[in-house]
Amino acid sequence: MTLKKAYLIILAILLVDQWSKIYIKTHFVLGEEVDVFGWFKILFVENEGMALGTKLPGSYGKLILTLFRIVAVGGIGYWLYDAVKRKSPDLLIISIAMILAGAAGNILDSIFYGVIFNDSYHSVATLFADQPYGTWLHGKVVDMFYFPLWNGYLPEWIPVWGGRYFVFFEYVFNVADAAISVAVAILLLFNKKVFVEDKPVTE
Repeated sequence: MTLKKAYLIILAILLVDQWSKIYIKTHFVLGEEVDVFGWFKILFVENEGMALGTKLPGSYGKLILTLFRIVAVGGIGYWLYDAVKRKSPDLLIISIAMILAGAAGNILDSIFYGVIFNDSYHSVATLFADQPYGTWLHGKVVDMFYFPLWNGYLPEWIPVWGGRYFVFFEYVFNVADAAISVAVAILLLFNKKVFVEDKPVTE
């Protein structure tokens, strides 16, 4: 696979990711929920930190996280370039492109959303608002896909968690997150096909 095709995959994912986030941000109030099916909902939440809503402590935690993500995307970009140059299997190149697109999609939120949107509390946000909610590199990541496949109280006989209320799957995510998750799943499930001996590099 060529770099051009890999870039097209990245661009397609980024366009869908950013379109969905901007649509949600400009049409939903924070916390608003639409029931698509019983097991699938559109729920608007914002993630200020890392995966699964965790955060880095301190006033500079968000800035450090955003800068780390930018560096990580640079590393993934080199991985993609190297994989194409070495004529690695297409499945590996596609997976790397998906990971790169997913990481870049969430970085765009962190870099720009704080200065182009006002907040979404009690009202729908405005794009290119006069009074944005944050500053450069301090934007919040928009999430919206919620799949509560099962919820209820766990049987008492289950160790540690018995009797507790449990939701599966409780995490809310976006297109960028989905791209990364699918790519990682491909790498794990088809590792023997994607991680093979490299072909000789030709100049």
